[in-house]
Amino acid sequence: MMKRLVDVVGAVLGLALITPLTPFIAIAIKLDSKGPVLVTLDRVSNGKLIKVYKFRSMIHNAHSLKKNLLVSNERNDGPFFKMRHDPRLTRVGKTIRRFRWDEFPQLINVLKGELSLVGPRPHEPIEIVQYPGKYQKIILSKAGVTGLSQVNGASSLPFLKELEYDLHYIEHKNFWMDMKIIMKTLSIIFFDSNAV
Repeated sequence: MMKRLVDVVGAVLGLALITPLTPFIAIAIKLDSKGPVLVTLDRVSNGKLIKVYKFRSMIHNAHSLKKNLLVSNERNDGPFFKMRHDPRLTRVGKTIRRFRWDEFPQLINVLKGELSLVGPRPHEPIEIVQYPGKYQKIILSKAGVTGLSQVNGASSLPFLKELEYDLHYIEHKNFWMDMKIIMKTLSIIFFDSNAV
């Protein structure tokens, strides 16, 4: 109950803060490239497939181009994909990703109860099927907008190290751990935008 209360209060405050910026972000996205302002991405949370909201930071239909970029994947130790200079990113997309503004619409998912403020990182269905056996319980936990893996390197982490952080969170989560992760996330957003 306490975790859900923190989720709702945090999501409402976060959305209240981002709302004044939303028209400017939306206009910038639309002027920069074709496509919608918001996109929905397939992710798994709480053992279910959900649609996660984000401000669009890539060209329209970017996902269909991913298969052609797999040879340039900088995370070649598992199913996760990362390219530091992904050609699918738009100019505005690079900026909103740097300041994590693209993530703010996920607070809508938090209000809907599909995500938590803090939890394991939500991944694509095609990625989670490759989790080794002992990490399968991560799939059944509610994913988070931020989490232990996100504030400790996120996409720069080796595949199994990211899963270890998420498993550790699931097995030891408590109110104070959540508060520390939220505070570290805010510190990264405001003072170290390259840390995640």
